[in-house]
Amino acid sequence: MKIYVYLDESGSIHKNSKTAYFAVGGYFTLQEKNKITSLYKRINKEIKDERKIELSKEIKSYDMKDYEKVRVFKQVQAIESFCGCVKIFEKANMKKEIIESNIFFNYAVKLLFIDCIIPLLGQDVLNSSTEFIVSIDNRNIRIGDLNNLETYLKTEFCLENFDFKITYYDSATNYGIQLADLIVNTFYNYYKDQKIVEKVIPSIEFEKFRISLFPGYKMEGRVQKIAYHKIESI
Repeated sequence: MKIYVYLDESGSIHKNSKTAYFAVGGYFTLQEKNKITSLYKRINKEIKDERKIELSKEIKSYDMKDYEKVRVFKQVQAIESFCGCVKIFEKANMKKEIIESNIFFNYAVKLLFIDCIIPLLGQDVLNSSTEFIVSIDNRNIRIGDLNNLETYLKTEFCLENFDFKITYYDSATNYGIQLADLIVNTFYNYYKDQKIVEKVIPSIEFEKFRISLFPGYKMEGRVQKIAYHKIESI
């Protein structure tokens, strides 16, 4: 069984950063990964055509207008197998400062799996051999750390029949990561200052997203497990 996960981050966990929150997340799917990325690619091209932006230029979530974000969310969340997932970290409640941001990022991704992904997988998935194919933006990863997350997750989940394949991409060439950027940034701003996304949030179907706040493990959004119907041809 393959599960496809696309991740990005918002905010900063660095000890010198004054941001109040840090977030990691994006979305995952058990099938239809090509359908989701193809849909986002098409909407992305429509936005660029409308605004006369070069196709080669990446549109970050902070570059998008509210109505463009609404367009993306309404169409993407209509795909049955799409499931958004975000872990929000409230830095003021942490007892210690973060010394090494890349190590904490690994920890954050583990918690994202524990709190926002694995609880939504049905027993048929959990009882089978499951491979998580994880795509992550490479902009904040040092060369020497490229293999650390994969090794870390395999070790942390050594009692489970899980395997992890981590691949880092330049988000400019990966539409799945660009969509993850929009998702995690939207919910990051939802906690940081809801006024920033007040025109976007009403369009979001929270039952298609699972959001977890740390510490406290407060949950919002999806609770029902996901049924696996078919294997997508790749």
